[in-house]
Amino acid sequence: MKVIGKDVACAAVFALLGAVVQPVQAHEDHSHHQMQDMETKQPIKLTTVDYAIPSIQLVREDGEAVDLASELNDGRPVLVNFLYTTCTEICPLTAETFSKFQTKLGKNRDKVHMLSISIDPEQDTPASLKKFSKKYKAKSQWNFYTGTTSASIEAQKSFDAYRGDKMNHVPVTYLRAAPGQSWLRIDGFVSPEELVRSYKELTSVK
Repeated sequence: MKVIGKDVACAAVFALLGAVVQPVQAHEDHSHHQMQDMETKQPIKLTTVDYAIPSIQLVREDGEAVDLASELNDGRPVLVNFLYTTCTEICPLTAETFSKFQTKLGKNRDKVHMLSISIDPEQDTPASLKKFSKKYKAKSQWNFYTGTTSASIEAQKSFDAYRGDKMNHVPVTYLRAAPGQSWLRIDGFVSPEELVRSYKELTSVK
């Protein structure tokens, strides 16, 4: 009777452990899938758009006052995005994409002009933009711009990127092959590889 009692007790213990352990394993597996879902990048959206960019006075990271339209029309293909240096979510990802894009182009990076325009010009001084540019290893073809709040808003509206507040901004990248041509608008988190592919297709670069 005692042996049977031990067996029964052991069976009860193992049954209890099984009841406890199994849900924990299931919960861990579920958490893993949730993490994968959160890390899955949403598909990007590509649209061909015509934008009329007016004369807007901005200040480059080197302190030089410039006209945005002139900066865009220097004859090279151009890439444009909007960001701000204290952003902790969208901007680090889009800046890293630009950084990897220039790396993938290698010695051909000087053939393109990359522009990042601040949507928080009150905080983003030329000095802070220059520091930000060094963080992402920006080369000479990648410039950063600030200016007055009104100038920043006007630039954002010109690209249909203004969302009323910096906290509401969304990831958008703009690519144009040459002055006078249409823009390729890329909504979403485009990868460096996707950006390089779009750039080469648009500019017919091999």
